Amino acid sequence: MFYNWQDQATAKLIVVSTQLHALRSMTVLLGATVRNDMDSVVISRVVRGGAAERSGLLSVGDEILEINGVEIRGKDVNQVFDILADMHGVLTFVLIPSTEGKPPPIKETVIHVKAHFDYDPSDDPYVPCRELGLSFQKGDILHIISQTDPNWWQAYRDGDEENQPLAGLVPGKSFQQQREAMKQTIEEDKEPEKSGKLWCAKKNKRKRKKMLYNAHKNEDYDNEEILTYEEMALYHQPANRKRPIALIGPASCGQAELKQRLLNSQLERFAGAVPHTTRSRRDGELSARDYHFVSRQAFEAELAAGKLIESGEFEKNWYGTSSDSVRQVINTGKICLLCLHTQSLKILRSSDLKPYIIFIAPPSQERLRALLAKENKNPKPEELRMVIEKAREMEQSCGHLFDAVIVNVDQDKAYSELLRLITKLETEPQWVPCSWLR
Repeated sequence: MFYNWQDQATAKLIVVSTQLHALRSMTVLLGATVRNDMDSVVISRVVRGGAAERSGLLSVGDEILEINGVEIRGKDVNQVFDILADMHGVLTFVLIPSTEGKPPPIKETVIHVKAHFDYDPSDDPYVPCRELGLSFQKGDILHIISQTDPNWWQAYRDGDEENQPLAGLVPGKSFQQQREAMKQTIEEDKEPEKSGKLWCAKKNKRKRKKMLYNAHKNEDYDNEEILTYEEMALYHQPANRKRPIALIGPASCGQAELKQRLLNSQLERFAGAVPHTTRSRRDGELSARDYHFVSRQAFEAELAAGKLIESGEFEKNWYGTSSDSVRQVINTGKICLLCLHTQSLKILRSSDLKPYIIFIAPPSQERLRALLAKENKNPKPEELRMVIEKAREMEQSCGHLFDAVIVNVDQDKAYSELLRLITKLETEPQWVPCSWLR
């Protein structure tokens, strides 16, 4: 249908009728955002799943002249929203189609990402429309269905597709990196000078900015990197190749006890990796059962080749766990159990082992005291605070690498939850980094 508008008699106009009831916001139910271009109000975005997209009649760049007979030109976007808030039922739009014409439909590939930061659109002054913003937490899986706008992707949260018919807006990766870099730089500029020498402070800031600028080029996870999203894919572990389980946590949180309990209860299902050592074999010890006894030269060669997941020196002898030892357990069809430090996670994740990393977190200070008392331990209050603070630091620096978190409030409950997670790996597909499957 065509409509002659008073100032645009020769323009090709389209009247779009859309049935919307109990309208709260055009952006939410219609699924579109608008912007001002001089005196004009122009459609700036059409969101997947909304009435605008389903109708196929509204396009980015279309100018809105009237809505239900109310003139729109000359009004700012806030006035337009106020007008729409009072409208119900059928909305009739009078439009001037974009001069660029309707673009051909683009079949975008859906990508799946794991979020490495929390996001609340109600606290974001840059989001194009708060009502359309999609909130999420660190660790959530997001299905990115459109990256047409590189700054604001359209996405669904995993598991919420049925309850979320309209896609939501989330910050694009580059945009999030840029503003986080700016935020960190501003925070550094506000820090008081520690040295009293201005040139020294400036030198440190230049170094920091360089790290931030290069962060997006590095796929490895370093403390200096600005974490945003990690592309993921579903993976179902083969029955004959079980993923190793890595238990991470501060001392006194029970990860070693949980590992030993699994080994003692189900020998046919679990096994530990045989470590390497440079010390001499003692009476009663068997090579390849208790340790792989190697020379210092051989140990250093393994270390230089990046084959040691972790290593350390004790009483002038070196000890370490190699990826080959883990692989030997996997090849037997058993699940390899590991207790590791956070420094080992980068090497472990860059291998072909596809680890499942579980963080064993401490409970409250009082509950932690009670748990340790059962082991006849009586730590000082400052020692308990150090455990909890260490856990906080580990989560802050490495939380994006954890697949699951178990708060060890009770050893029996933690053990049951650990078994549940391991069984889930054998029965359900899990999200893993895409780089693992290439």
